[in-house]
Amino acid sequence: MTTTQPTPFDAEIKAKHRKLWAAGDYPAVADLIAPLGRRLVDALYIRSGDKVLDVAAGAGNVAVPAARAGGHVVATDLTPELLETGEARHKDLGITWRTADAEDLPFDDDDFDIATSCVGVMFAPNHQRCADELVRVVRPGGRIGLINWTPTGFIGELFGVMKPYAPPPPPGAQPGPLWGSTDHVRSLFDGRVTDHRFTTTTVEIDKFPDGAAFRDFFKAHYGPTIVTFRNIADDPTRVAELDSAIAELADRHITDGRMEWEYLQAVLTVV
Repeated sequence: MTTTQPTPFDAEIKAKHRKLWAAGDYPAVADLIAPLGRRLVDALYIRSGDKVLDVAAGAGNVAVPAARAGGHVVATDLTPELLETGEARHKDLGITWRTADAEDLPFDDDDFDIATSCVGVMFAPNHQRCADELVRVVRPGGRIGLINWTPTGFIGELFGVMKPYAPPPPPGAQPGPLWGSTDHVRSLFDGRVTDHRFTTTTVEIDKFPDGAAFRDFFKAHYGPTIVTFRNIADDPTRVAELDSAIAELADRHITDGRMEWEYLQAVLTVV
């Protein structure tokens, strides 16, 4: 097994990342997009006996349906609070919940039949390192399945709206929604996977009657939005600007109480 020795700077970044995703109530946000986990499990044809690794698993949107399909599942995340929620909800499924960094997975080479990540690994700062680790831990002929928000879809637009108000990203960090670009995913796995299957589609969200309701929910529950508002908390003018911008963006995407959030699904076979 290959490992990367973290530097003090890396450790600081990871600590901030854990704190961000522990803020609010991410499992409540993940519940909105629960269908995505089932879609990815179906696309990967997970069956009884498959050894499955869910990376940046949160509370288990993929891990849970993968276990119900018969997989032997290990769910990992950098934020232990999310794993604790998943384990408390699903004690009966035999999932192993383990704190781990997507950029430095604590598993042997070729250890899994399938690796997955659903709007999770996209938020790690070093995209190439994450892709390298996914390839490393999956056996030849095994599969990698990813779902990531696209740059041009609603969540990609939301991050664009928040960016001017958010804390600066760490040096060298790449924008998460790049993982929603087919060309970017191809470049990350170049020469090491085959049988690429890419699908760009949407998940329907029917929780929010208007943009203000969406904004208020994300301000209370979604770590990146919470941290962004904290960053400008001392400037009421900027807070009001961001309040208005998020509500207006959501209003443009809501029709009859429904939204469509666009994502890229990628299924790759390891060479």
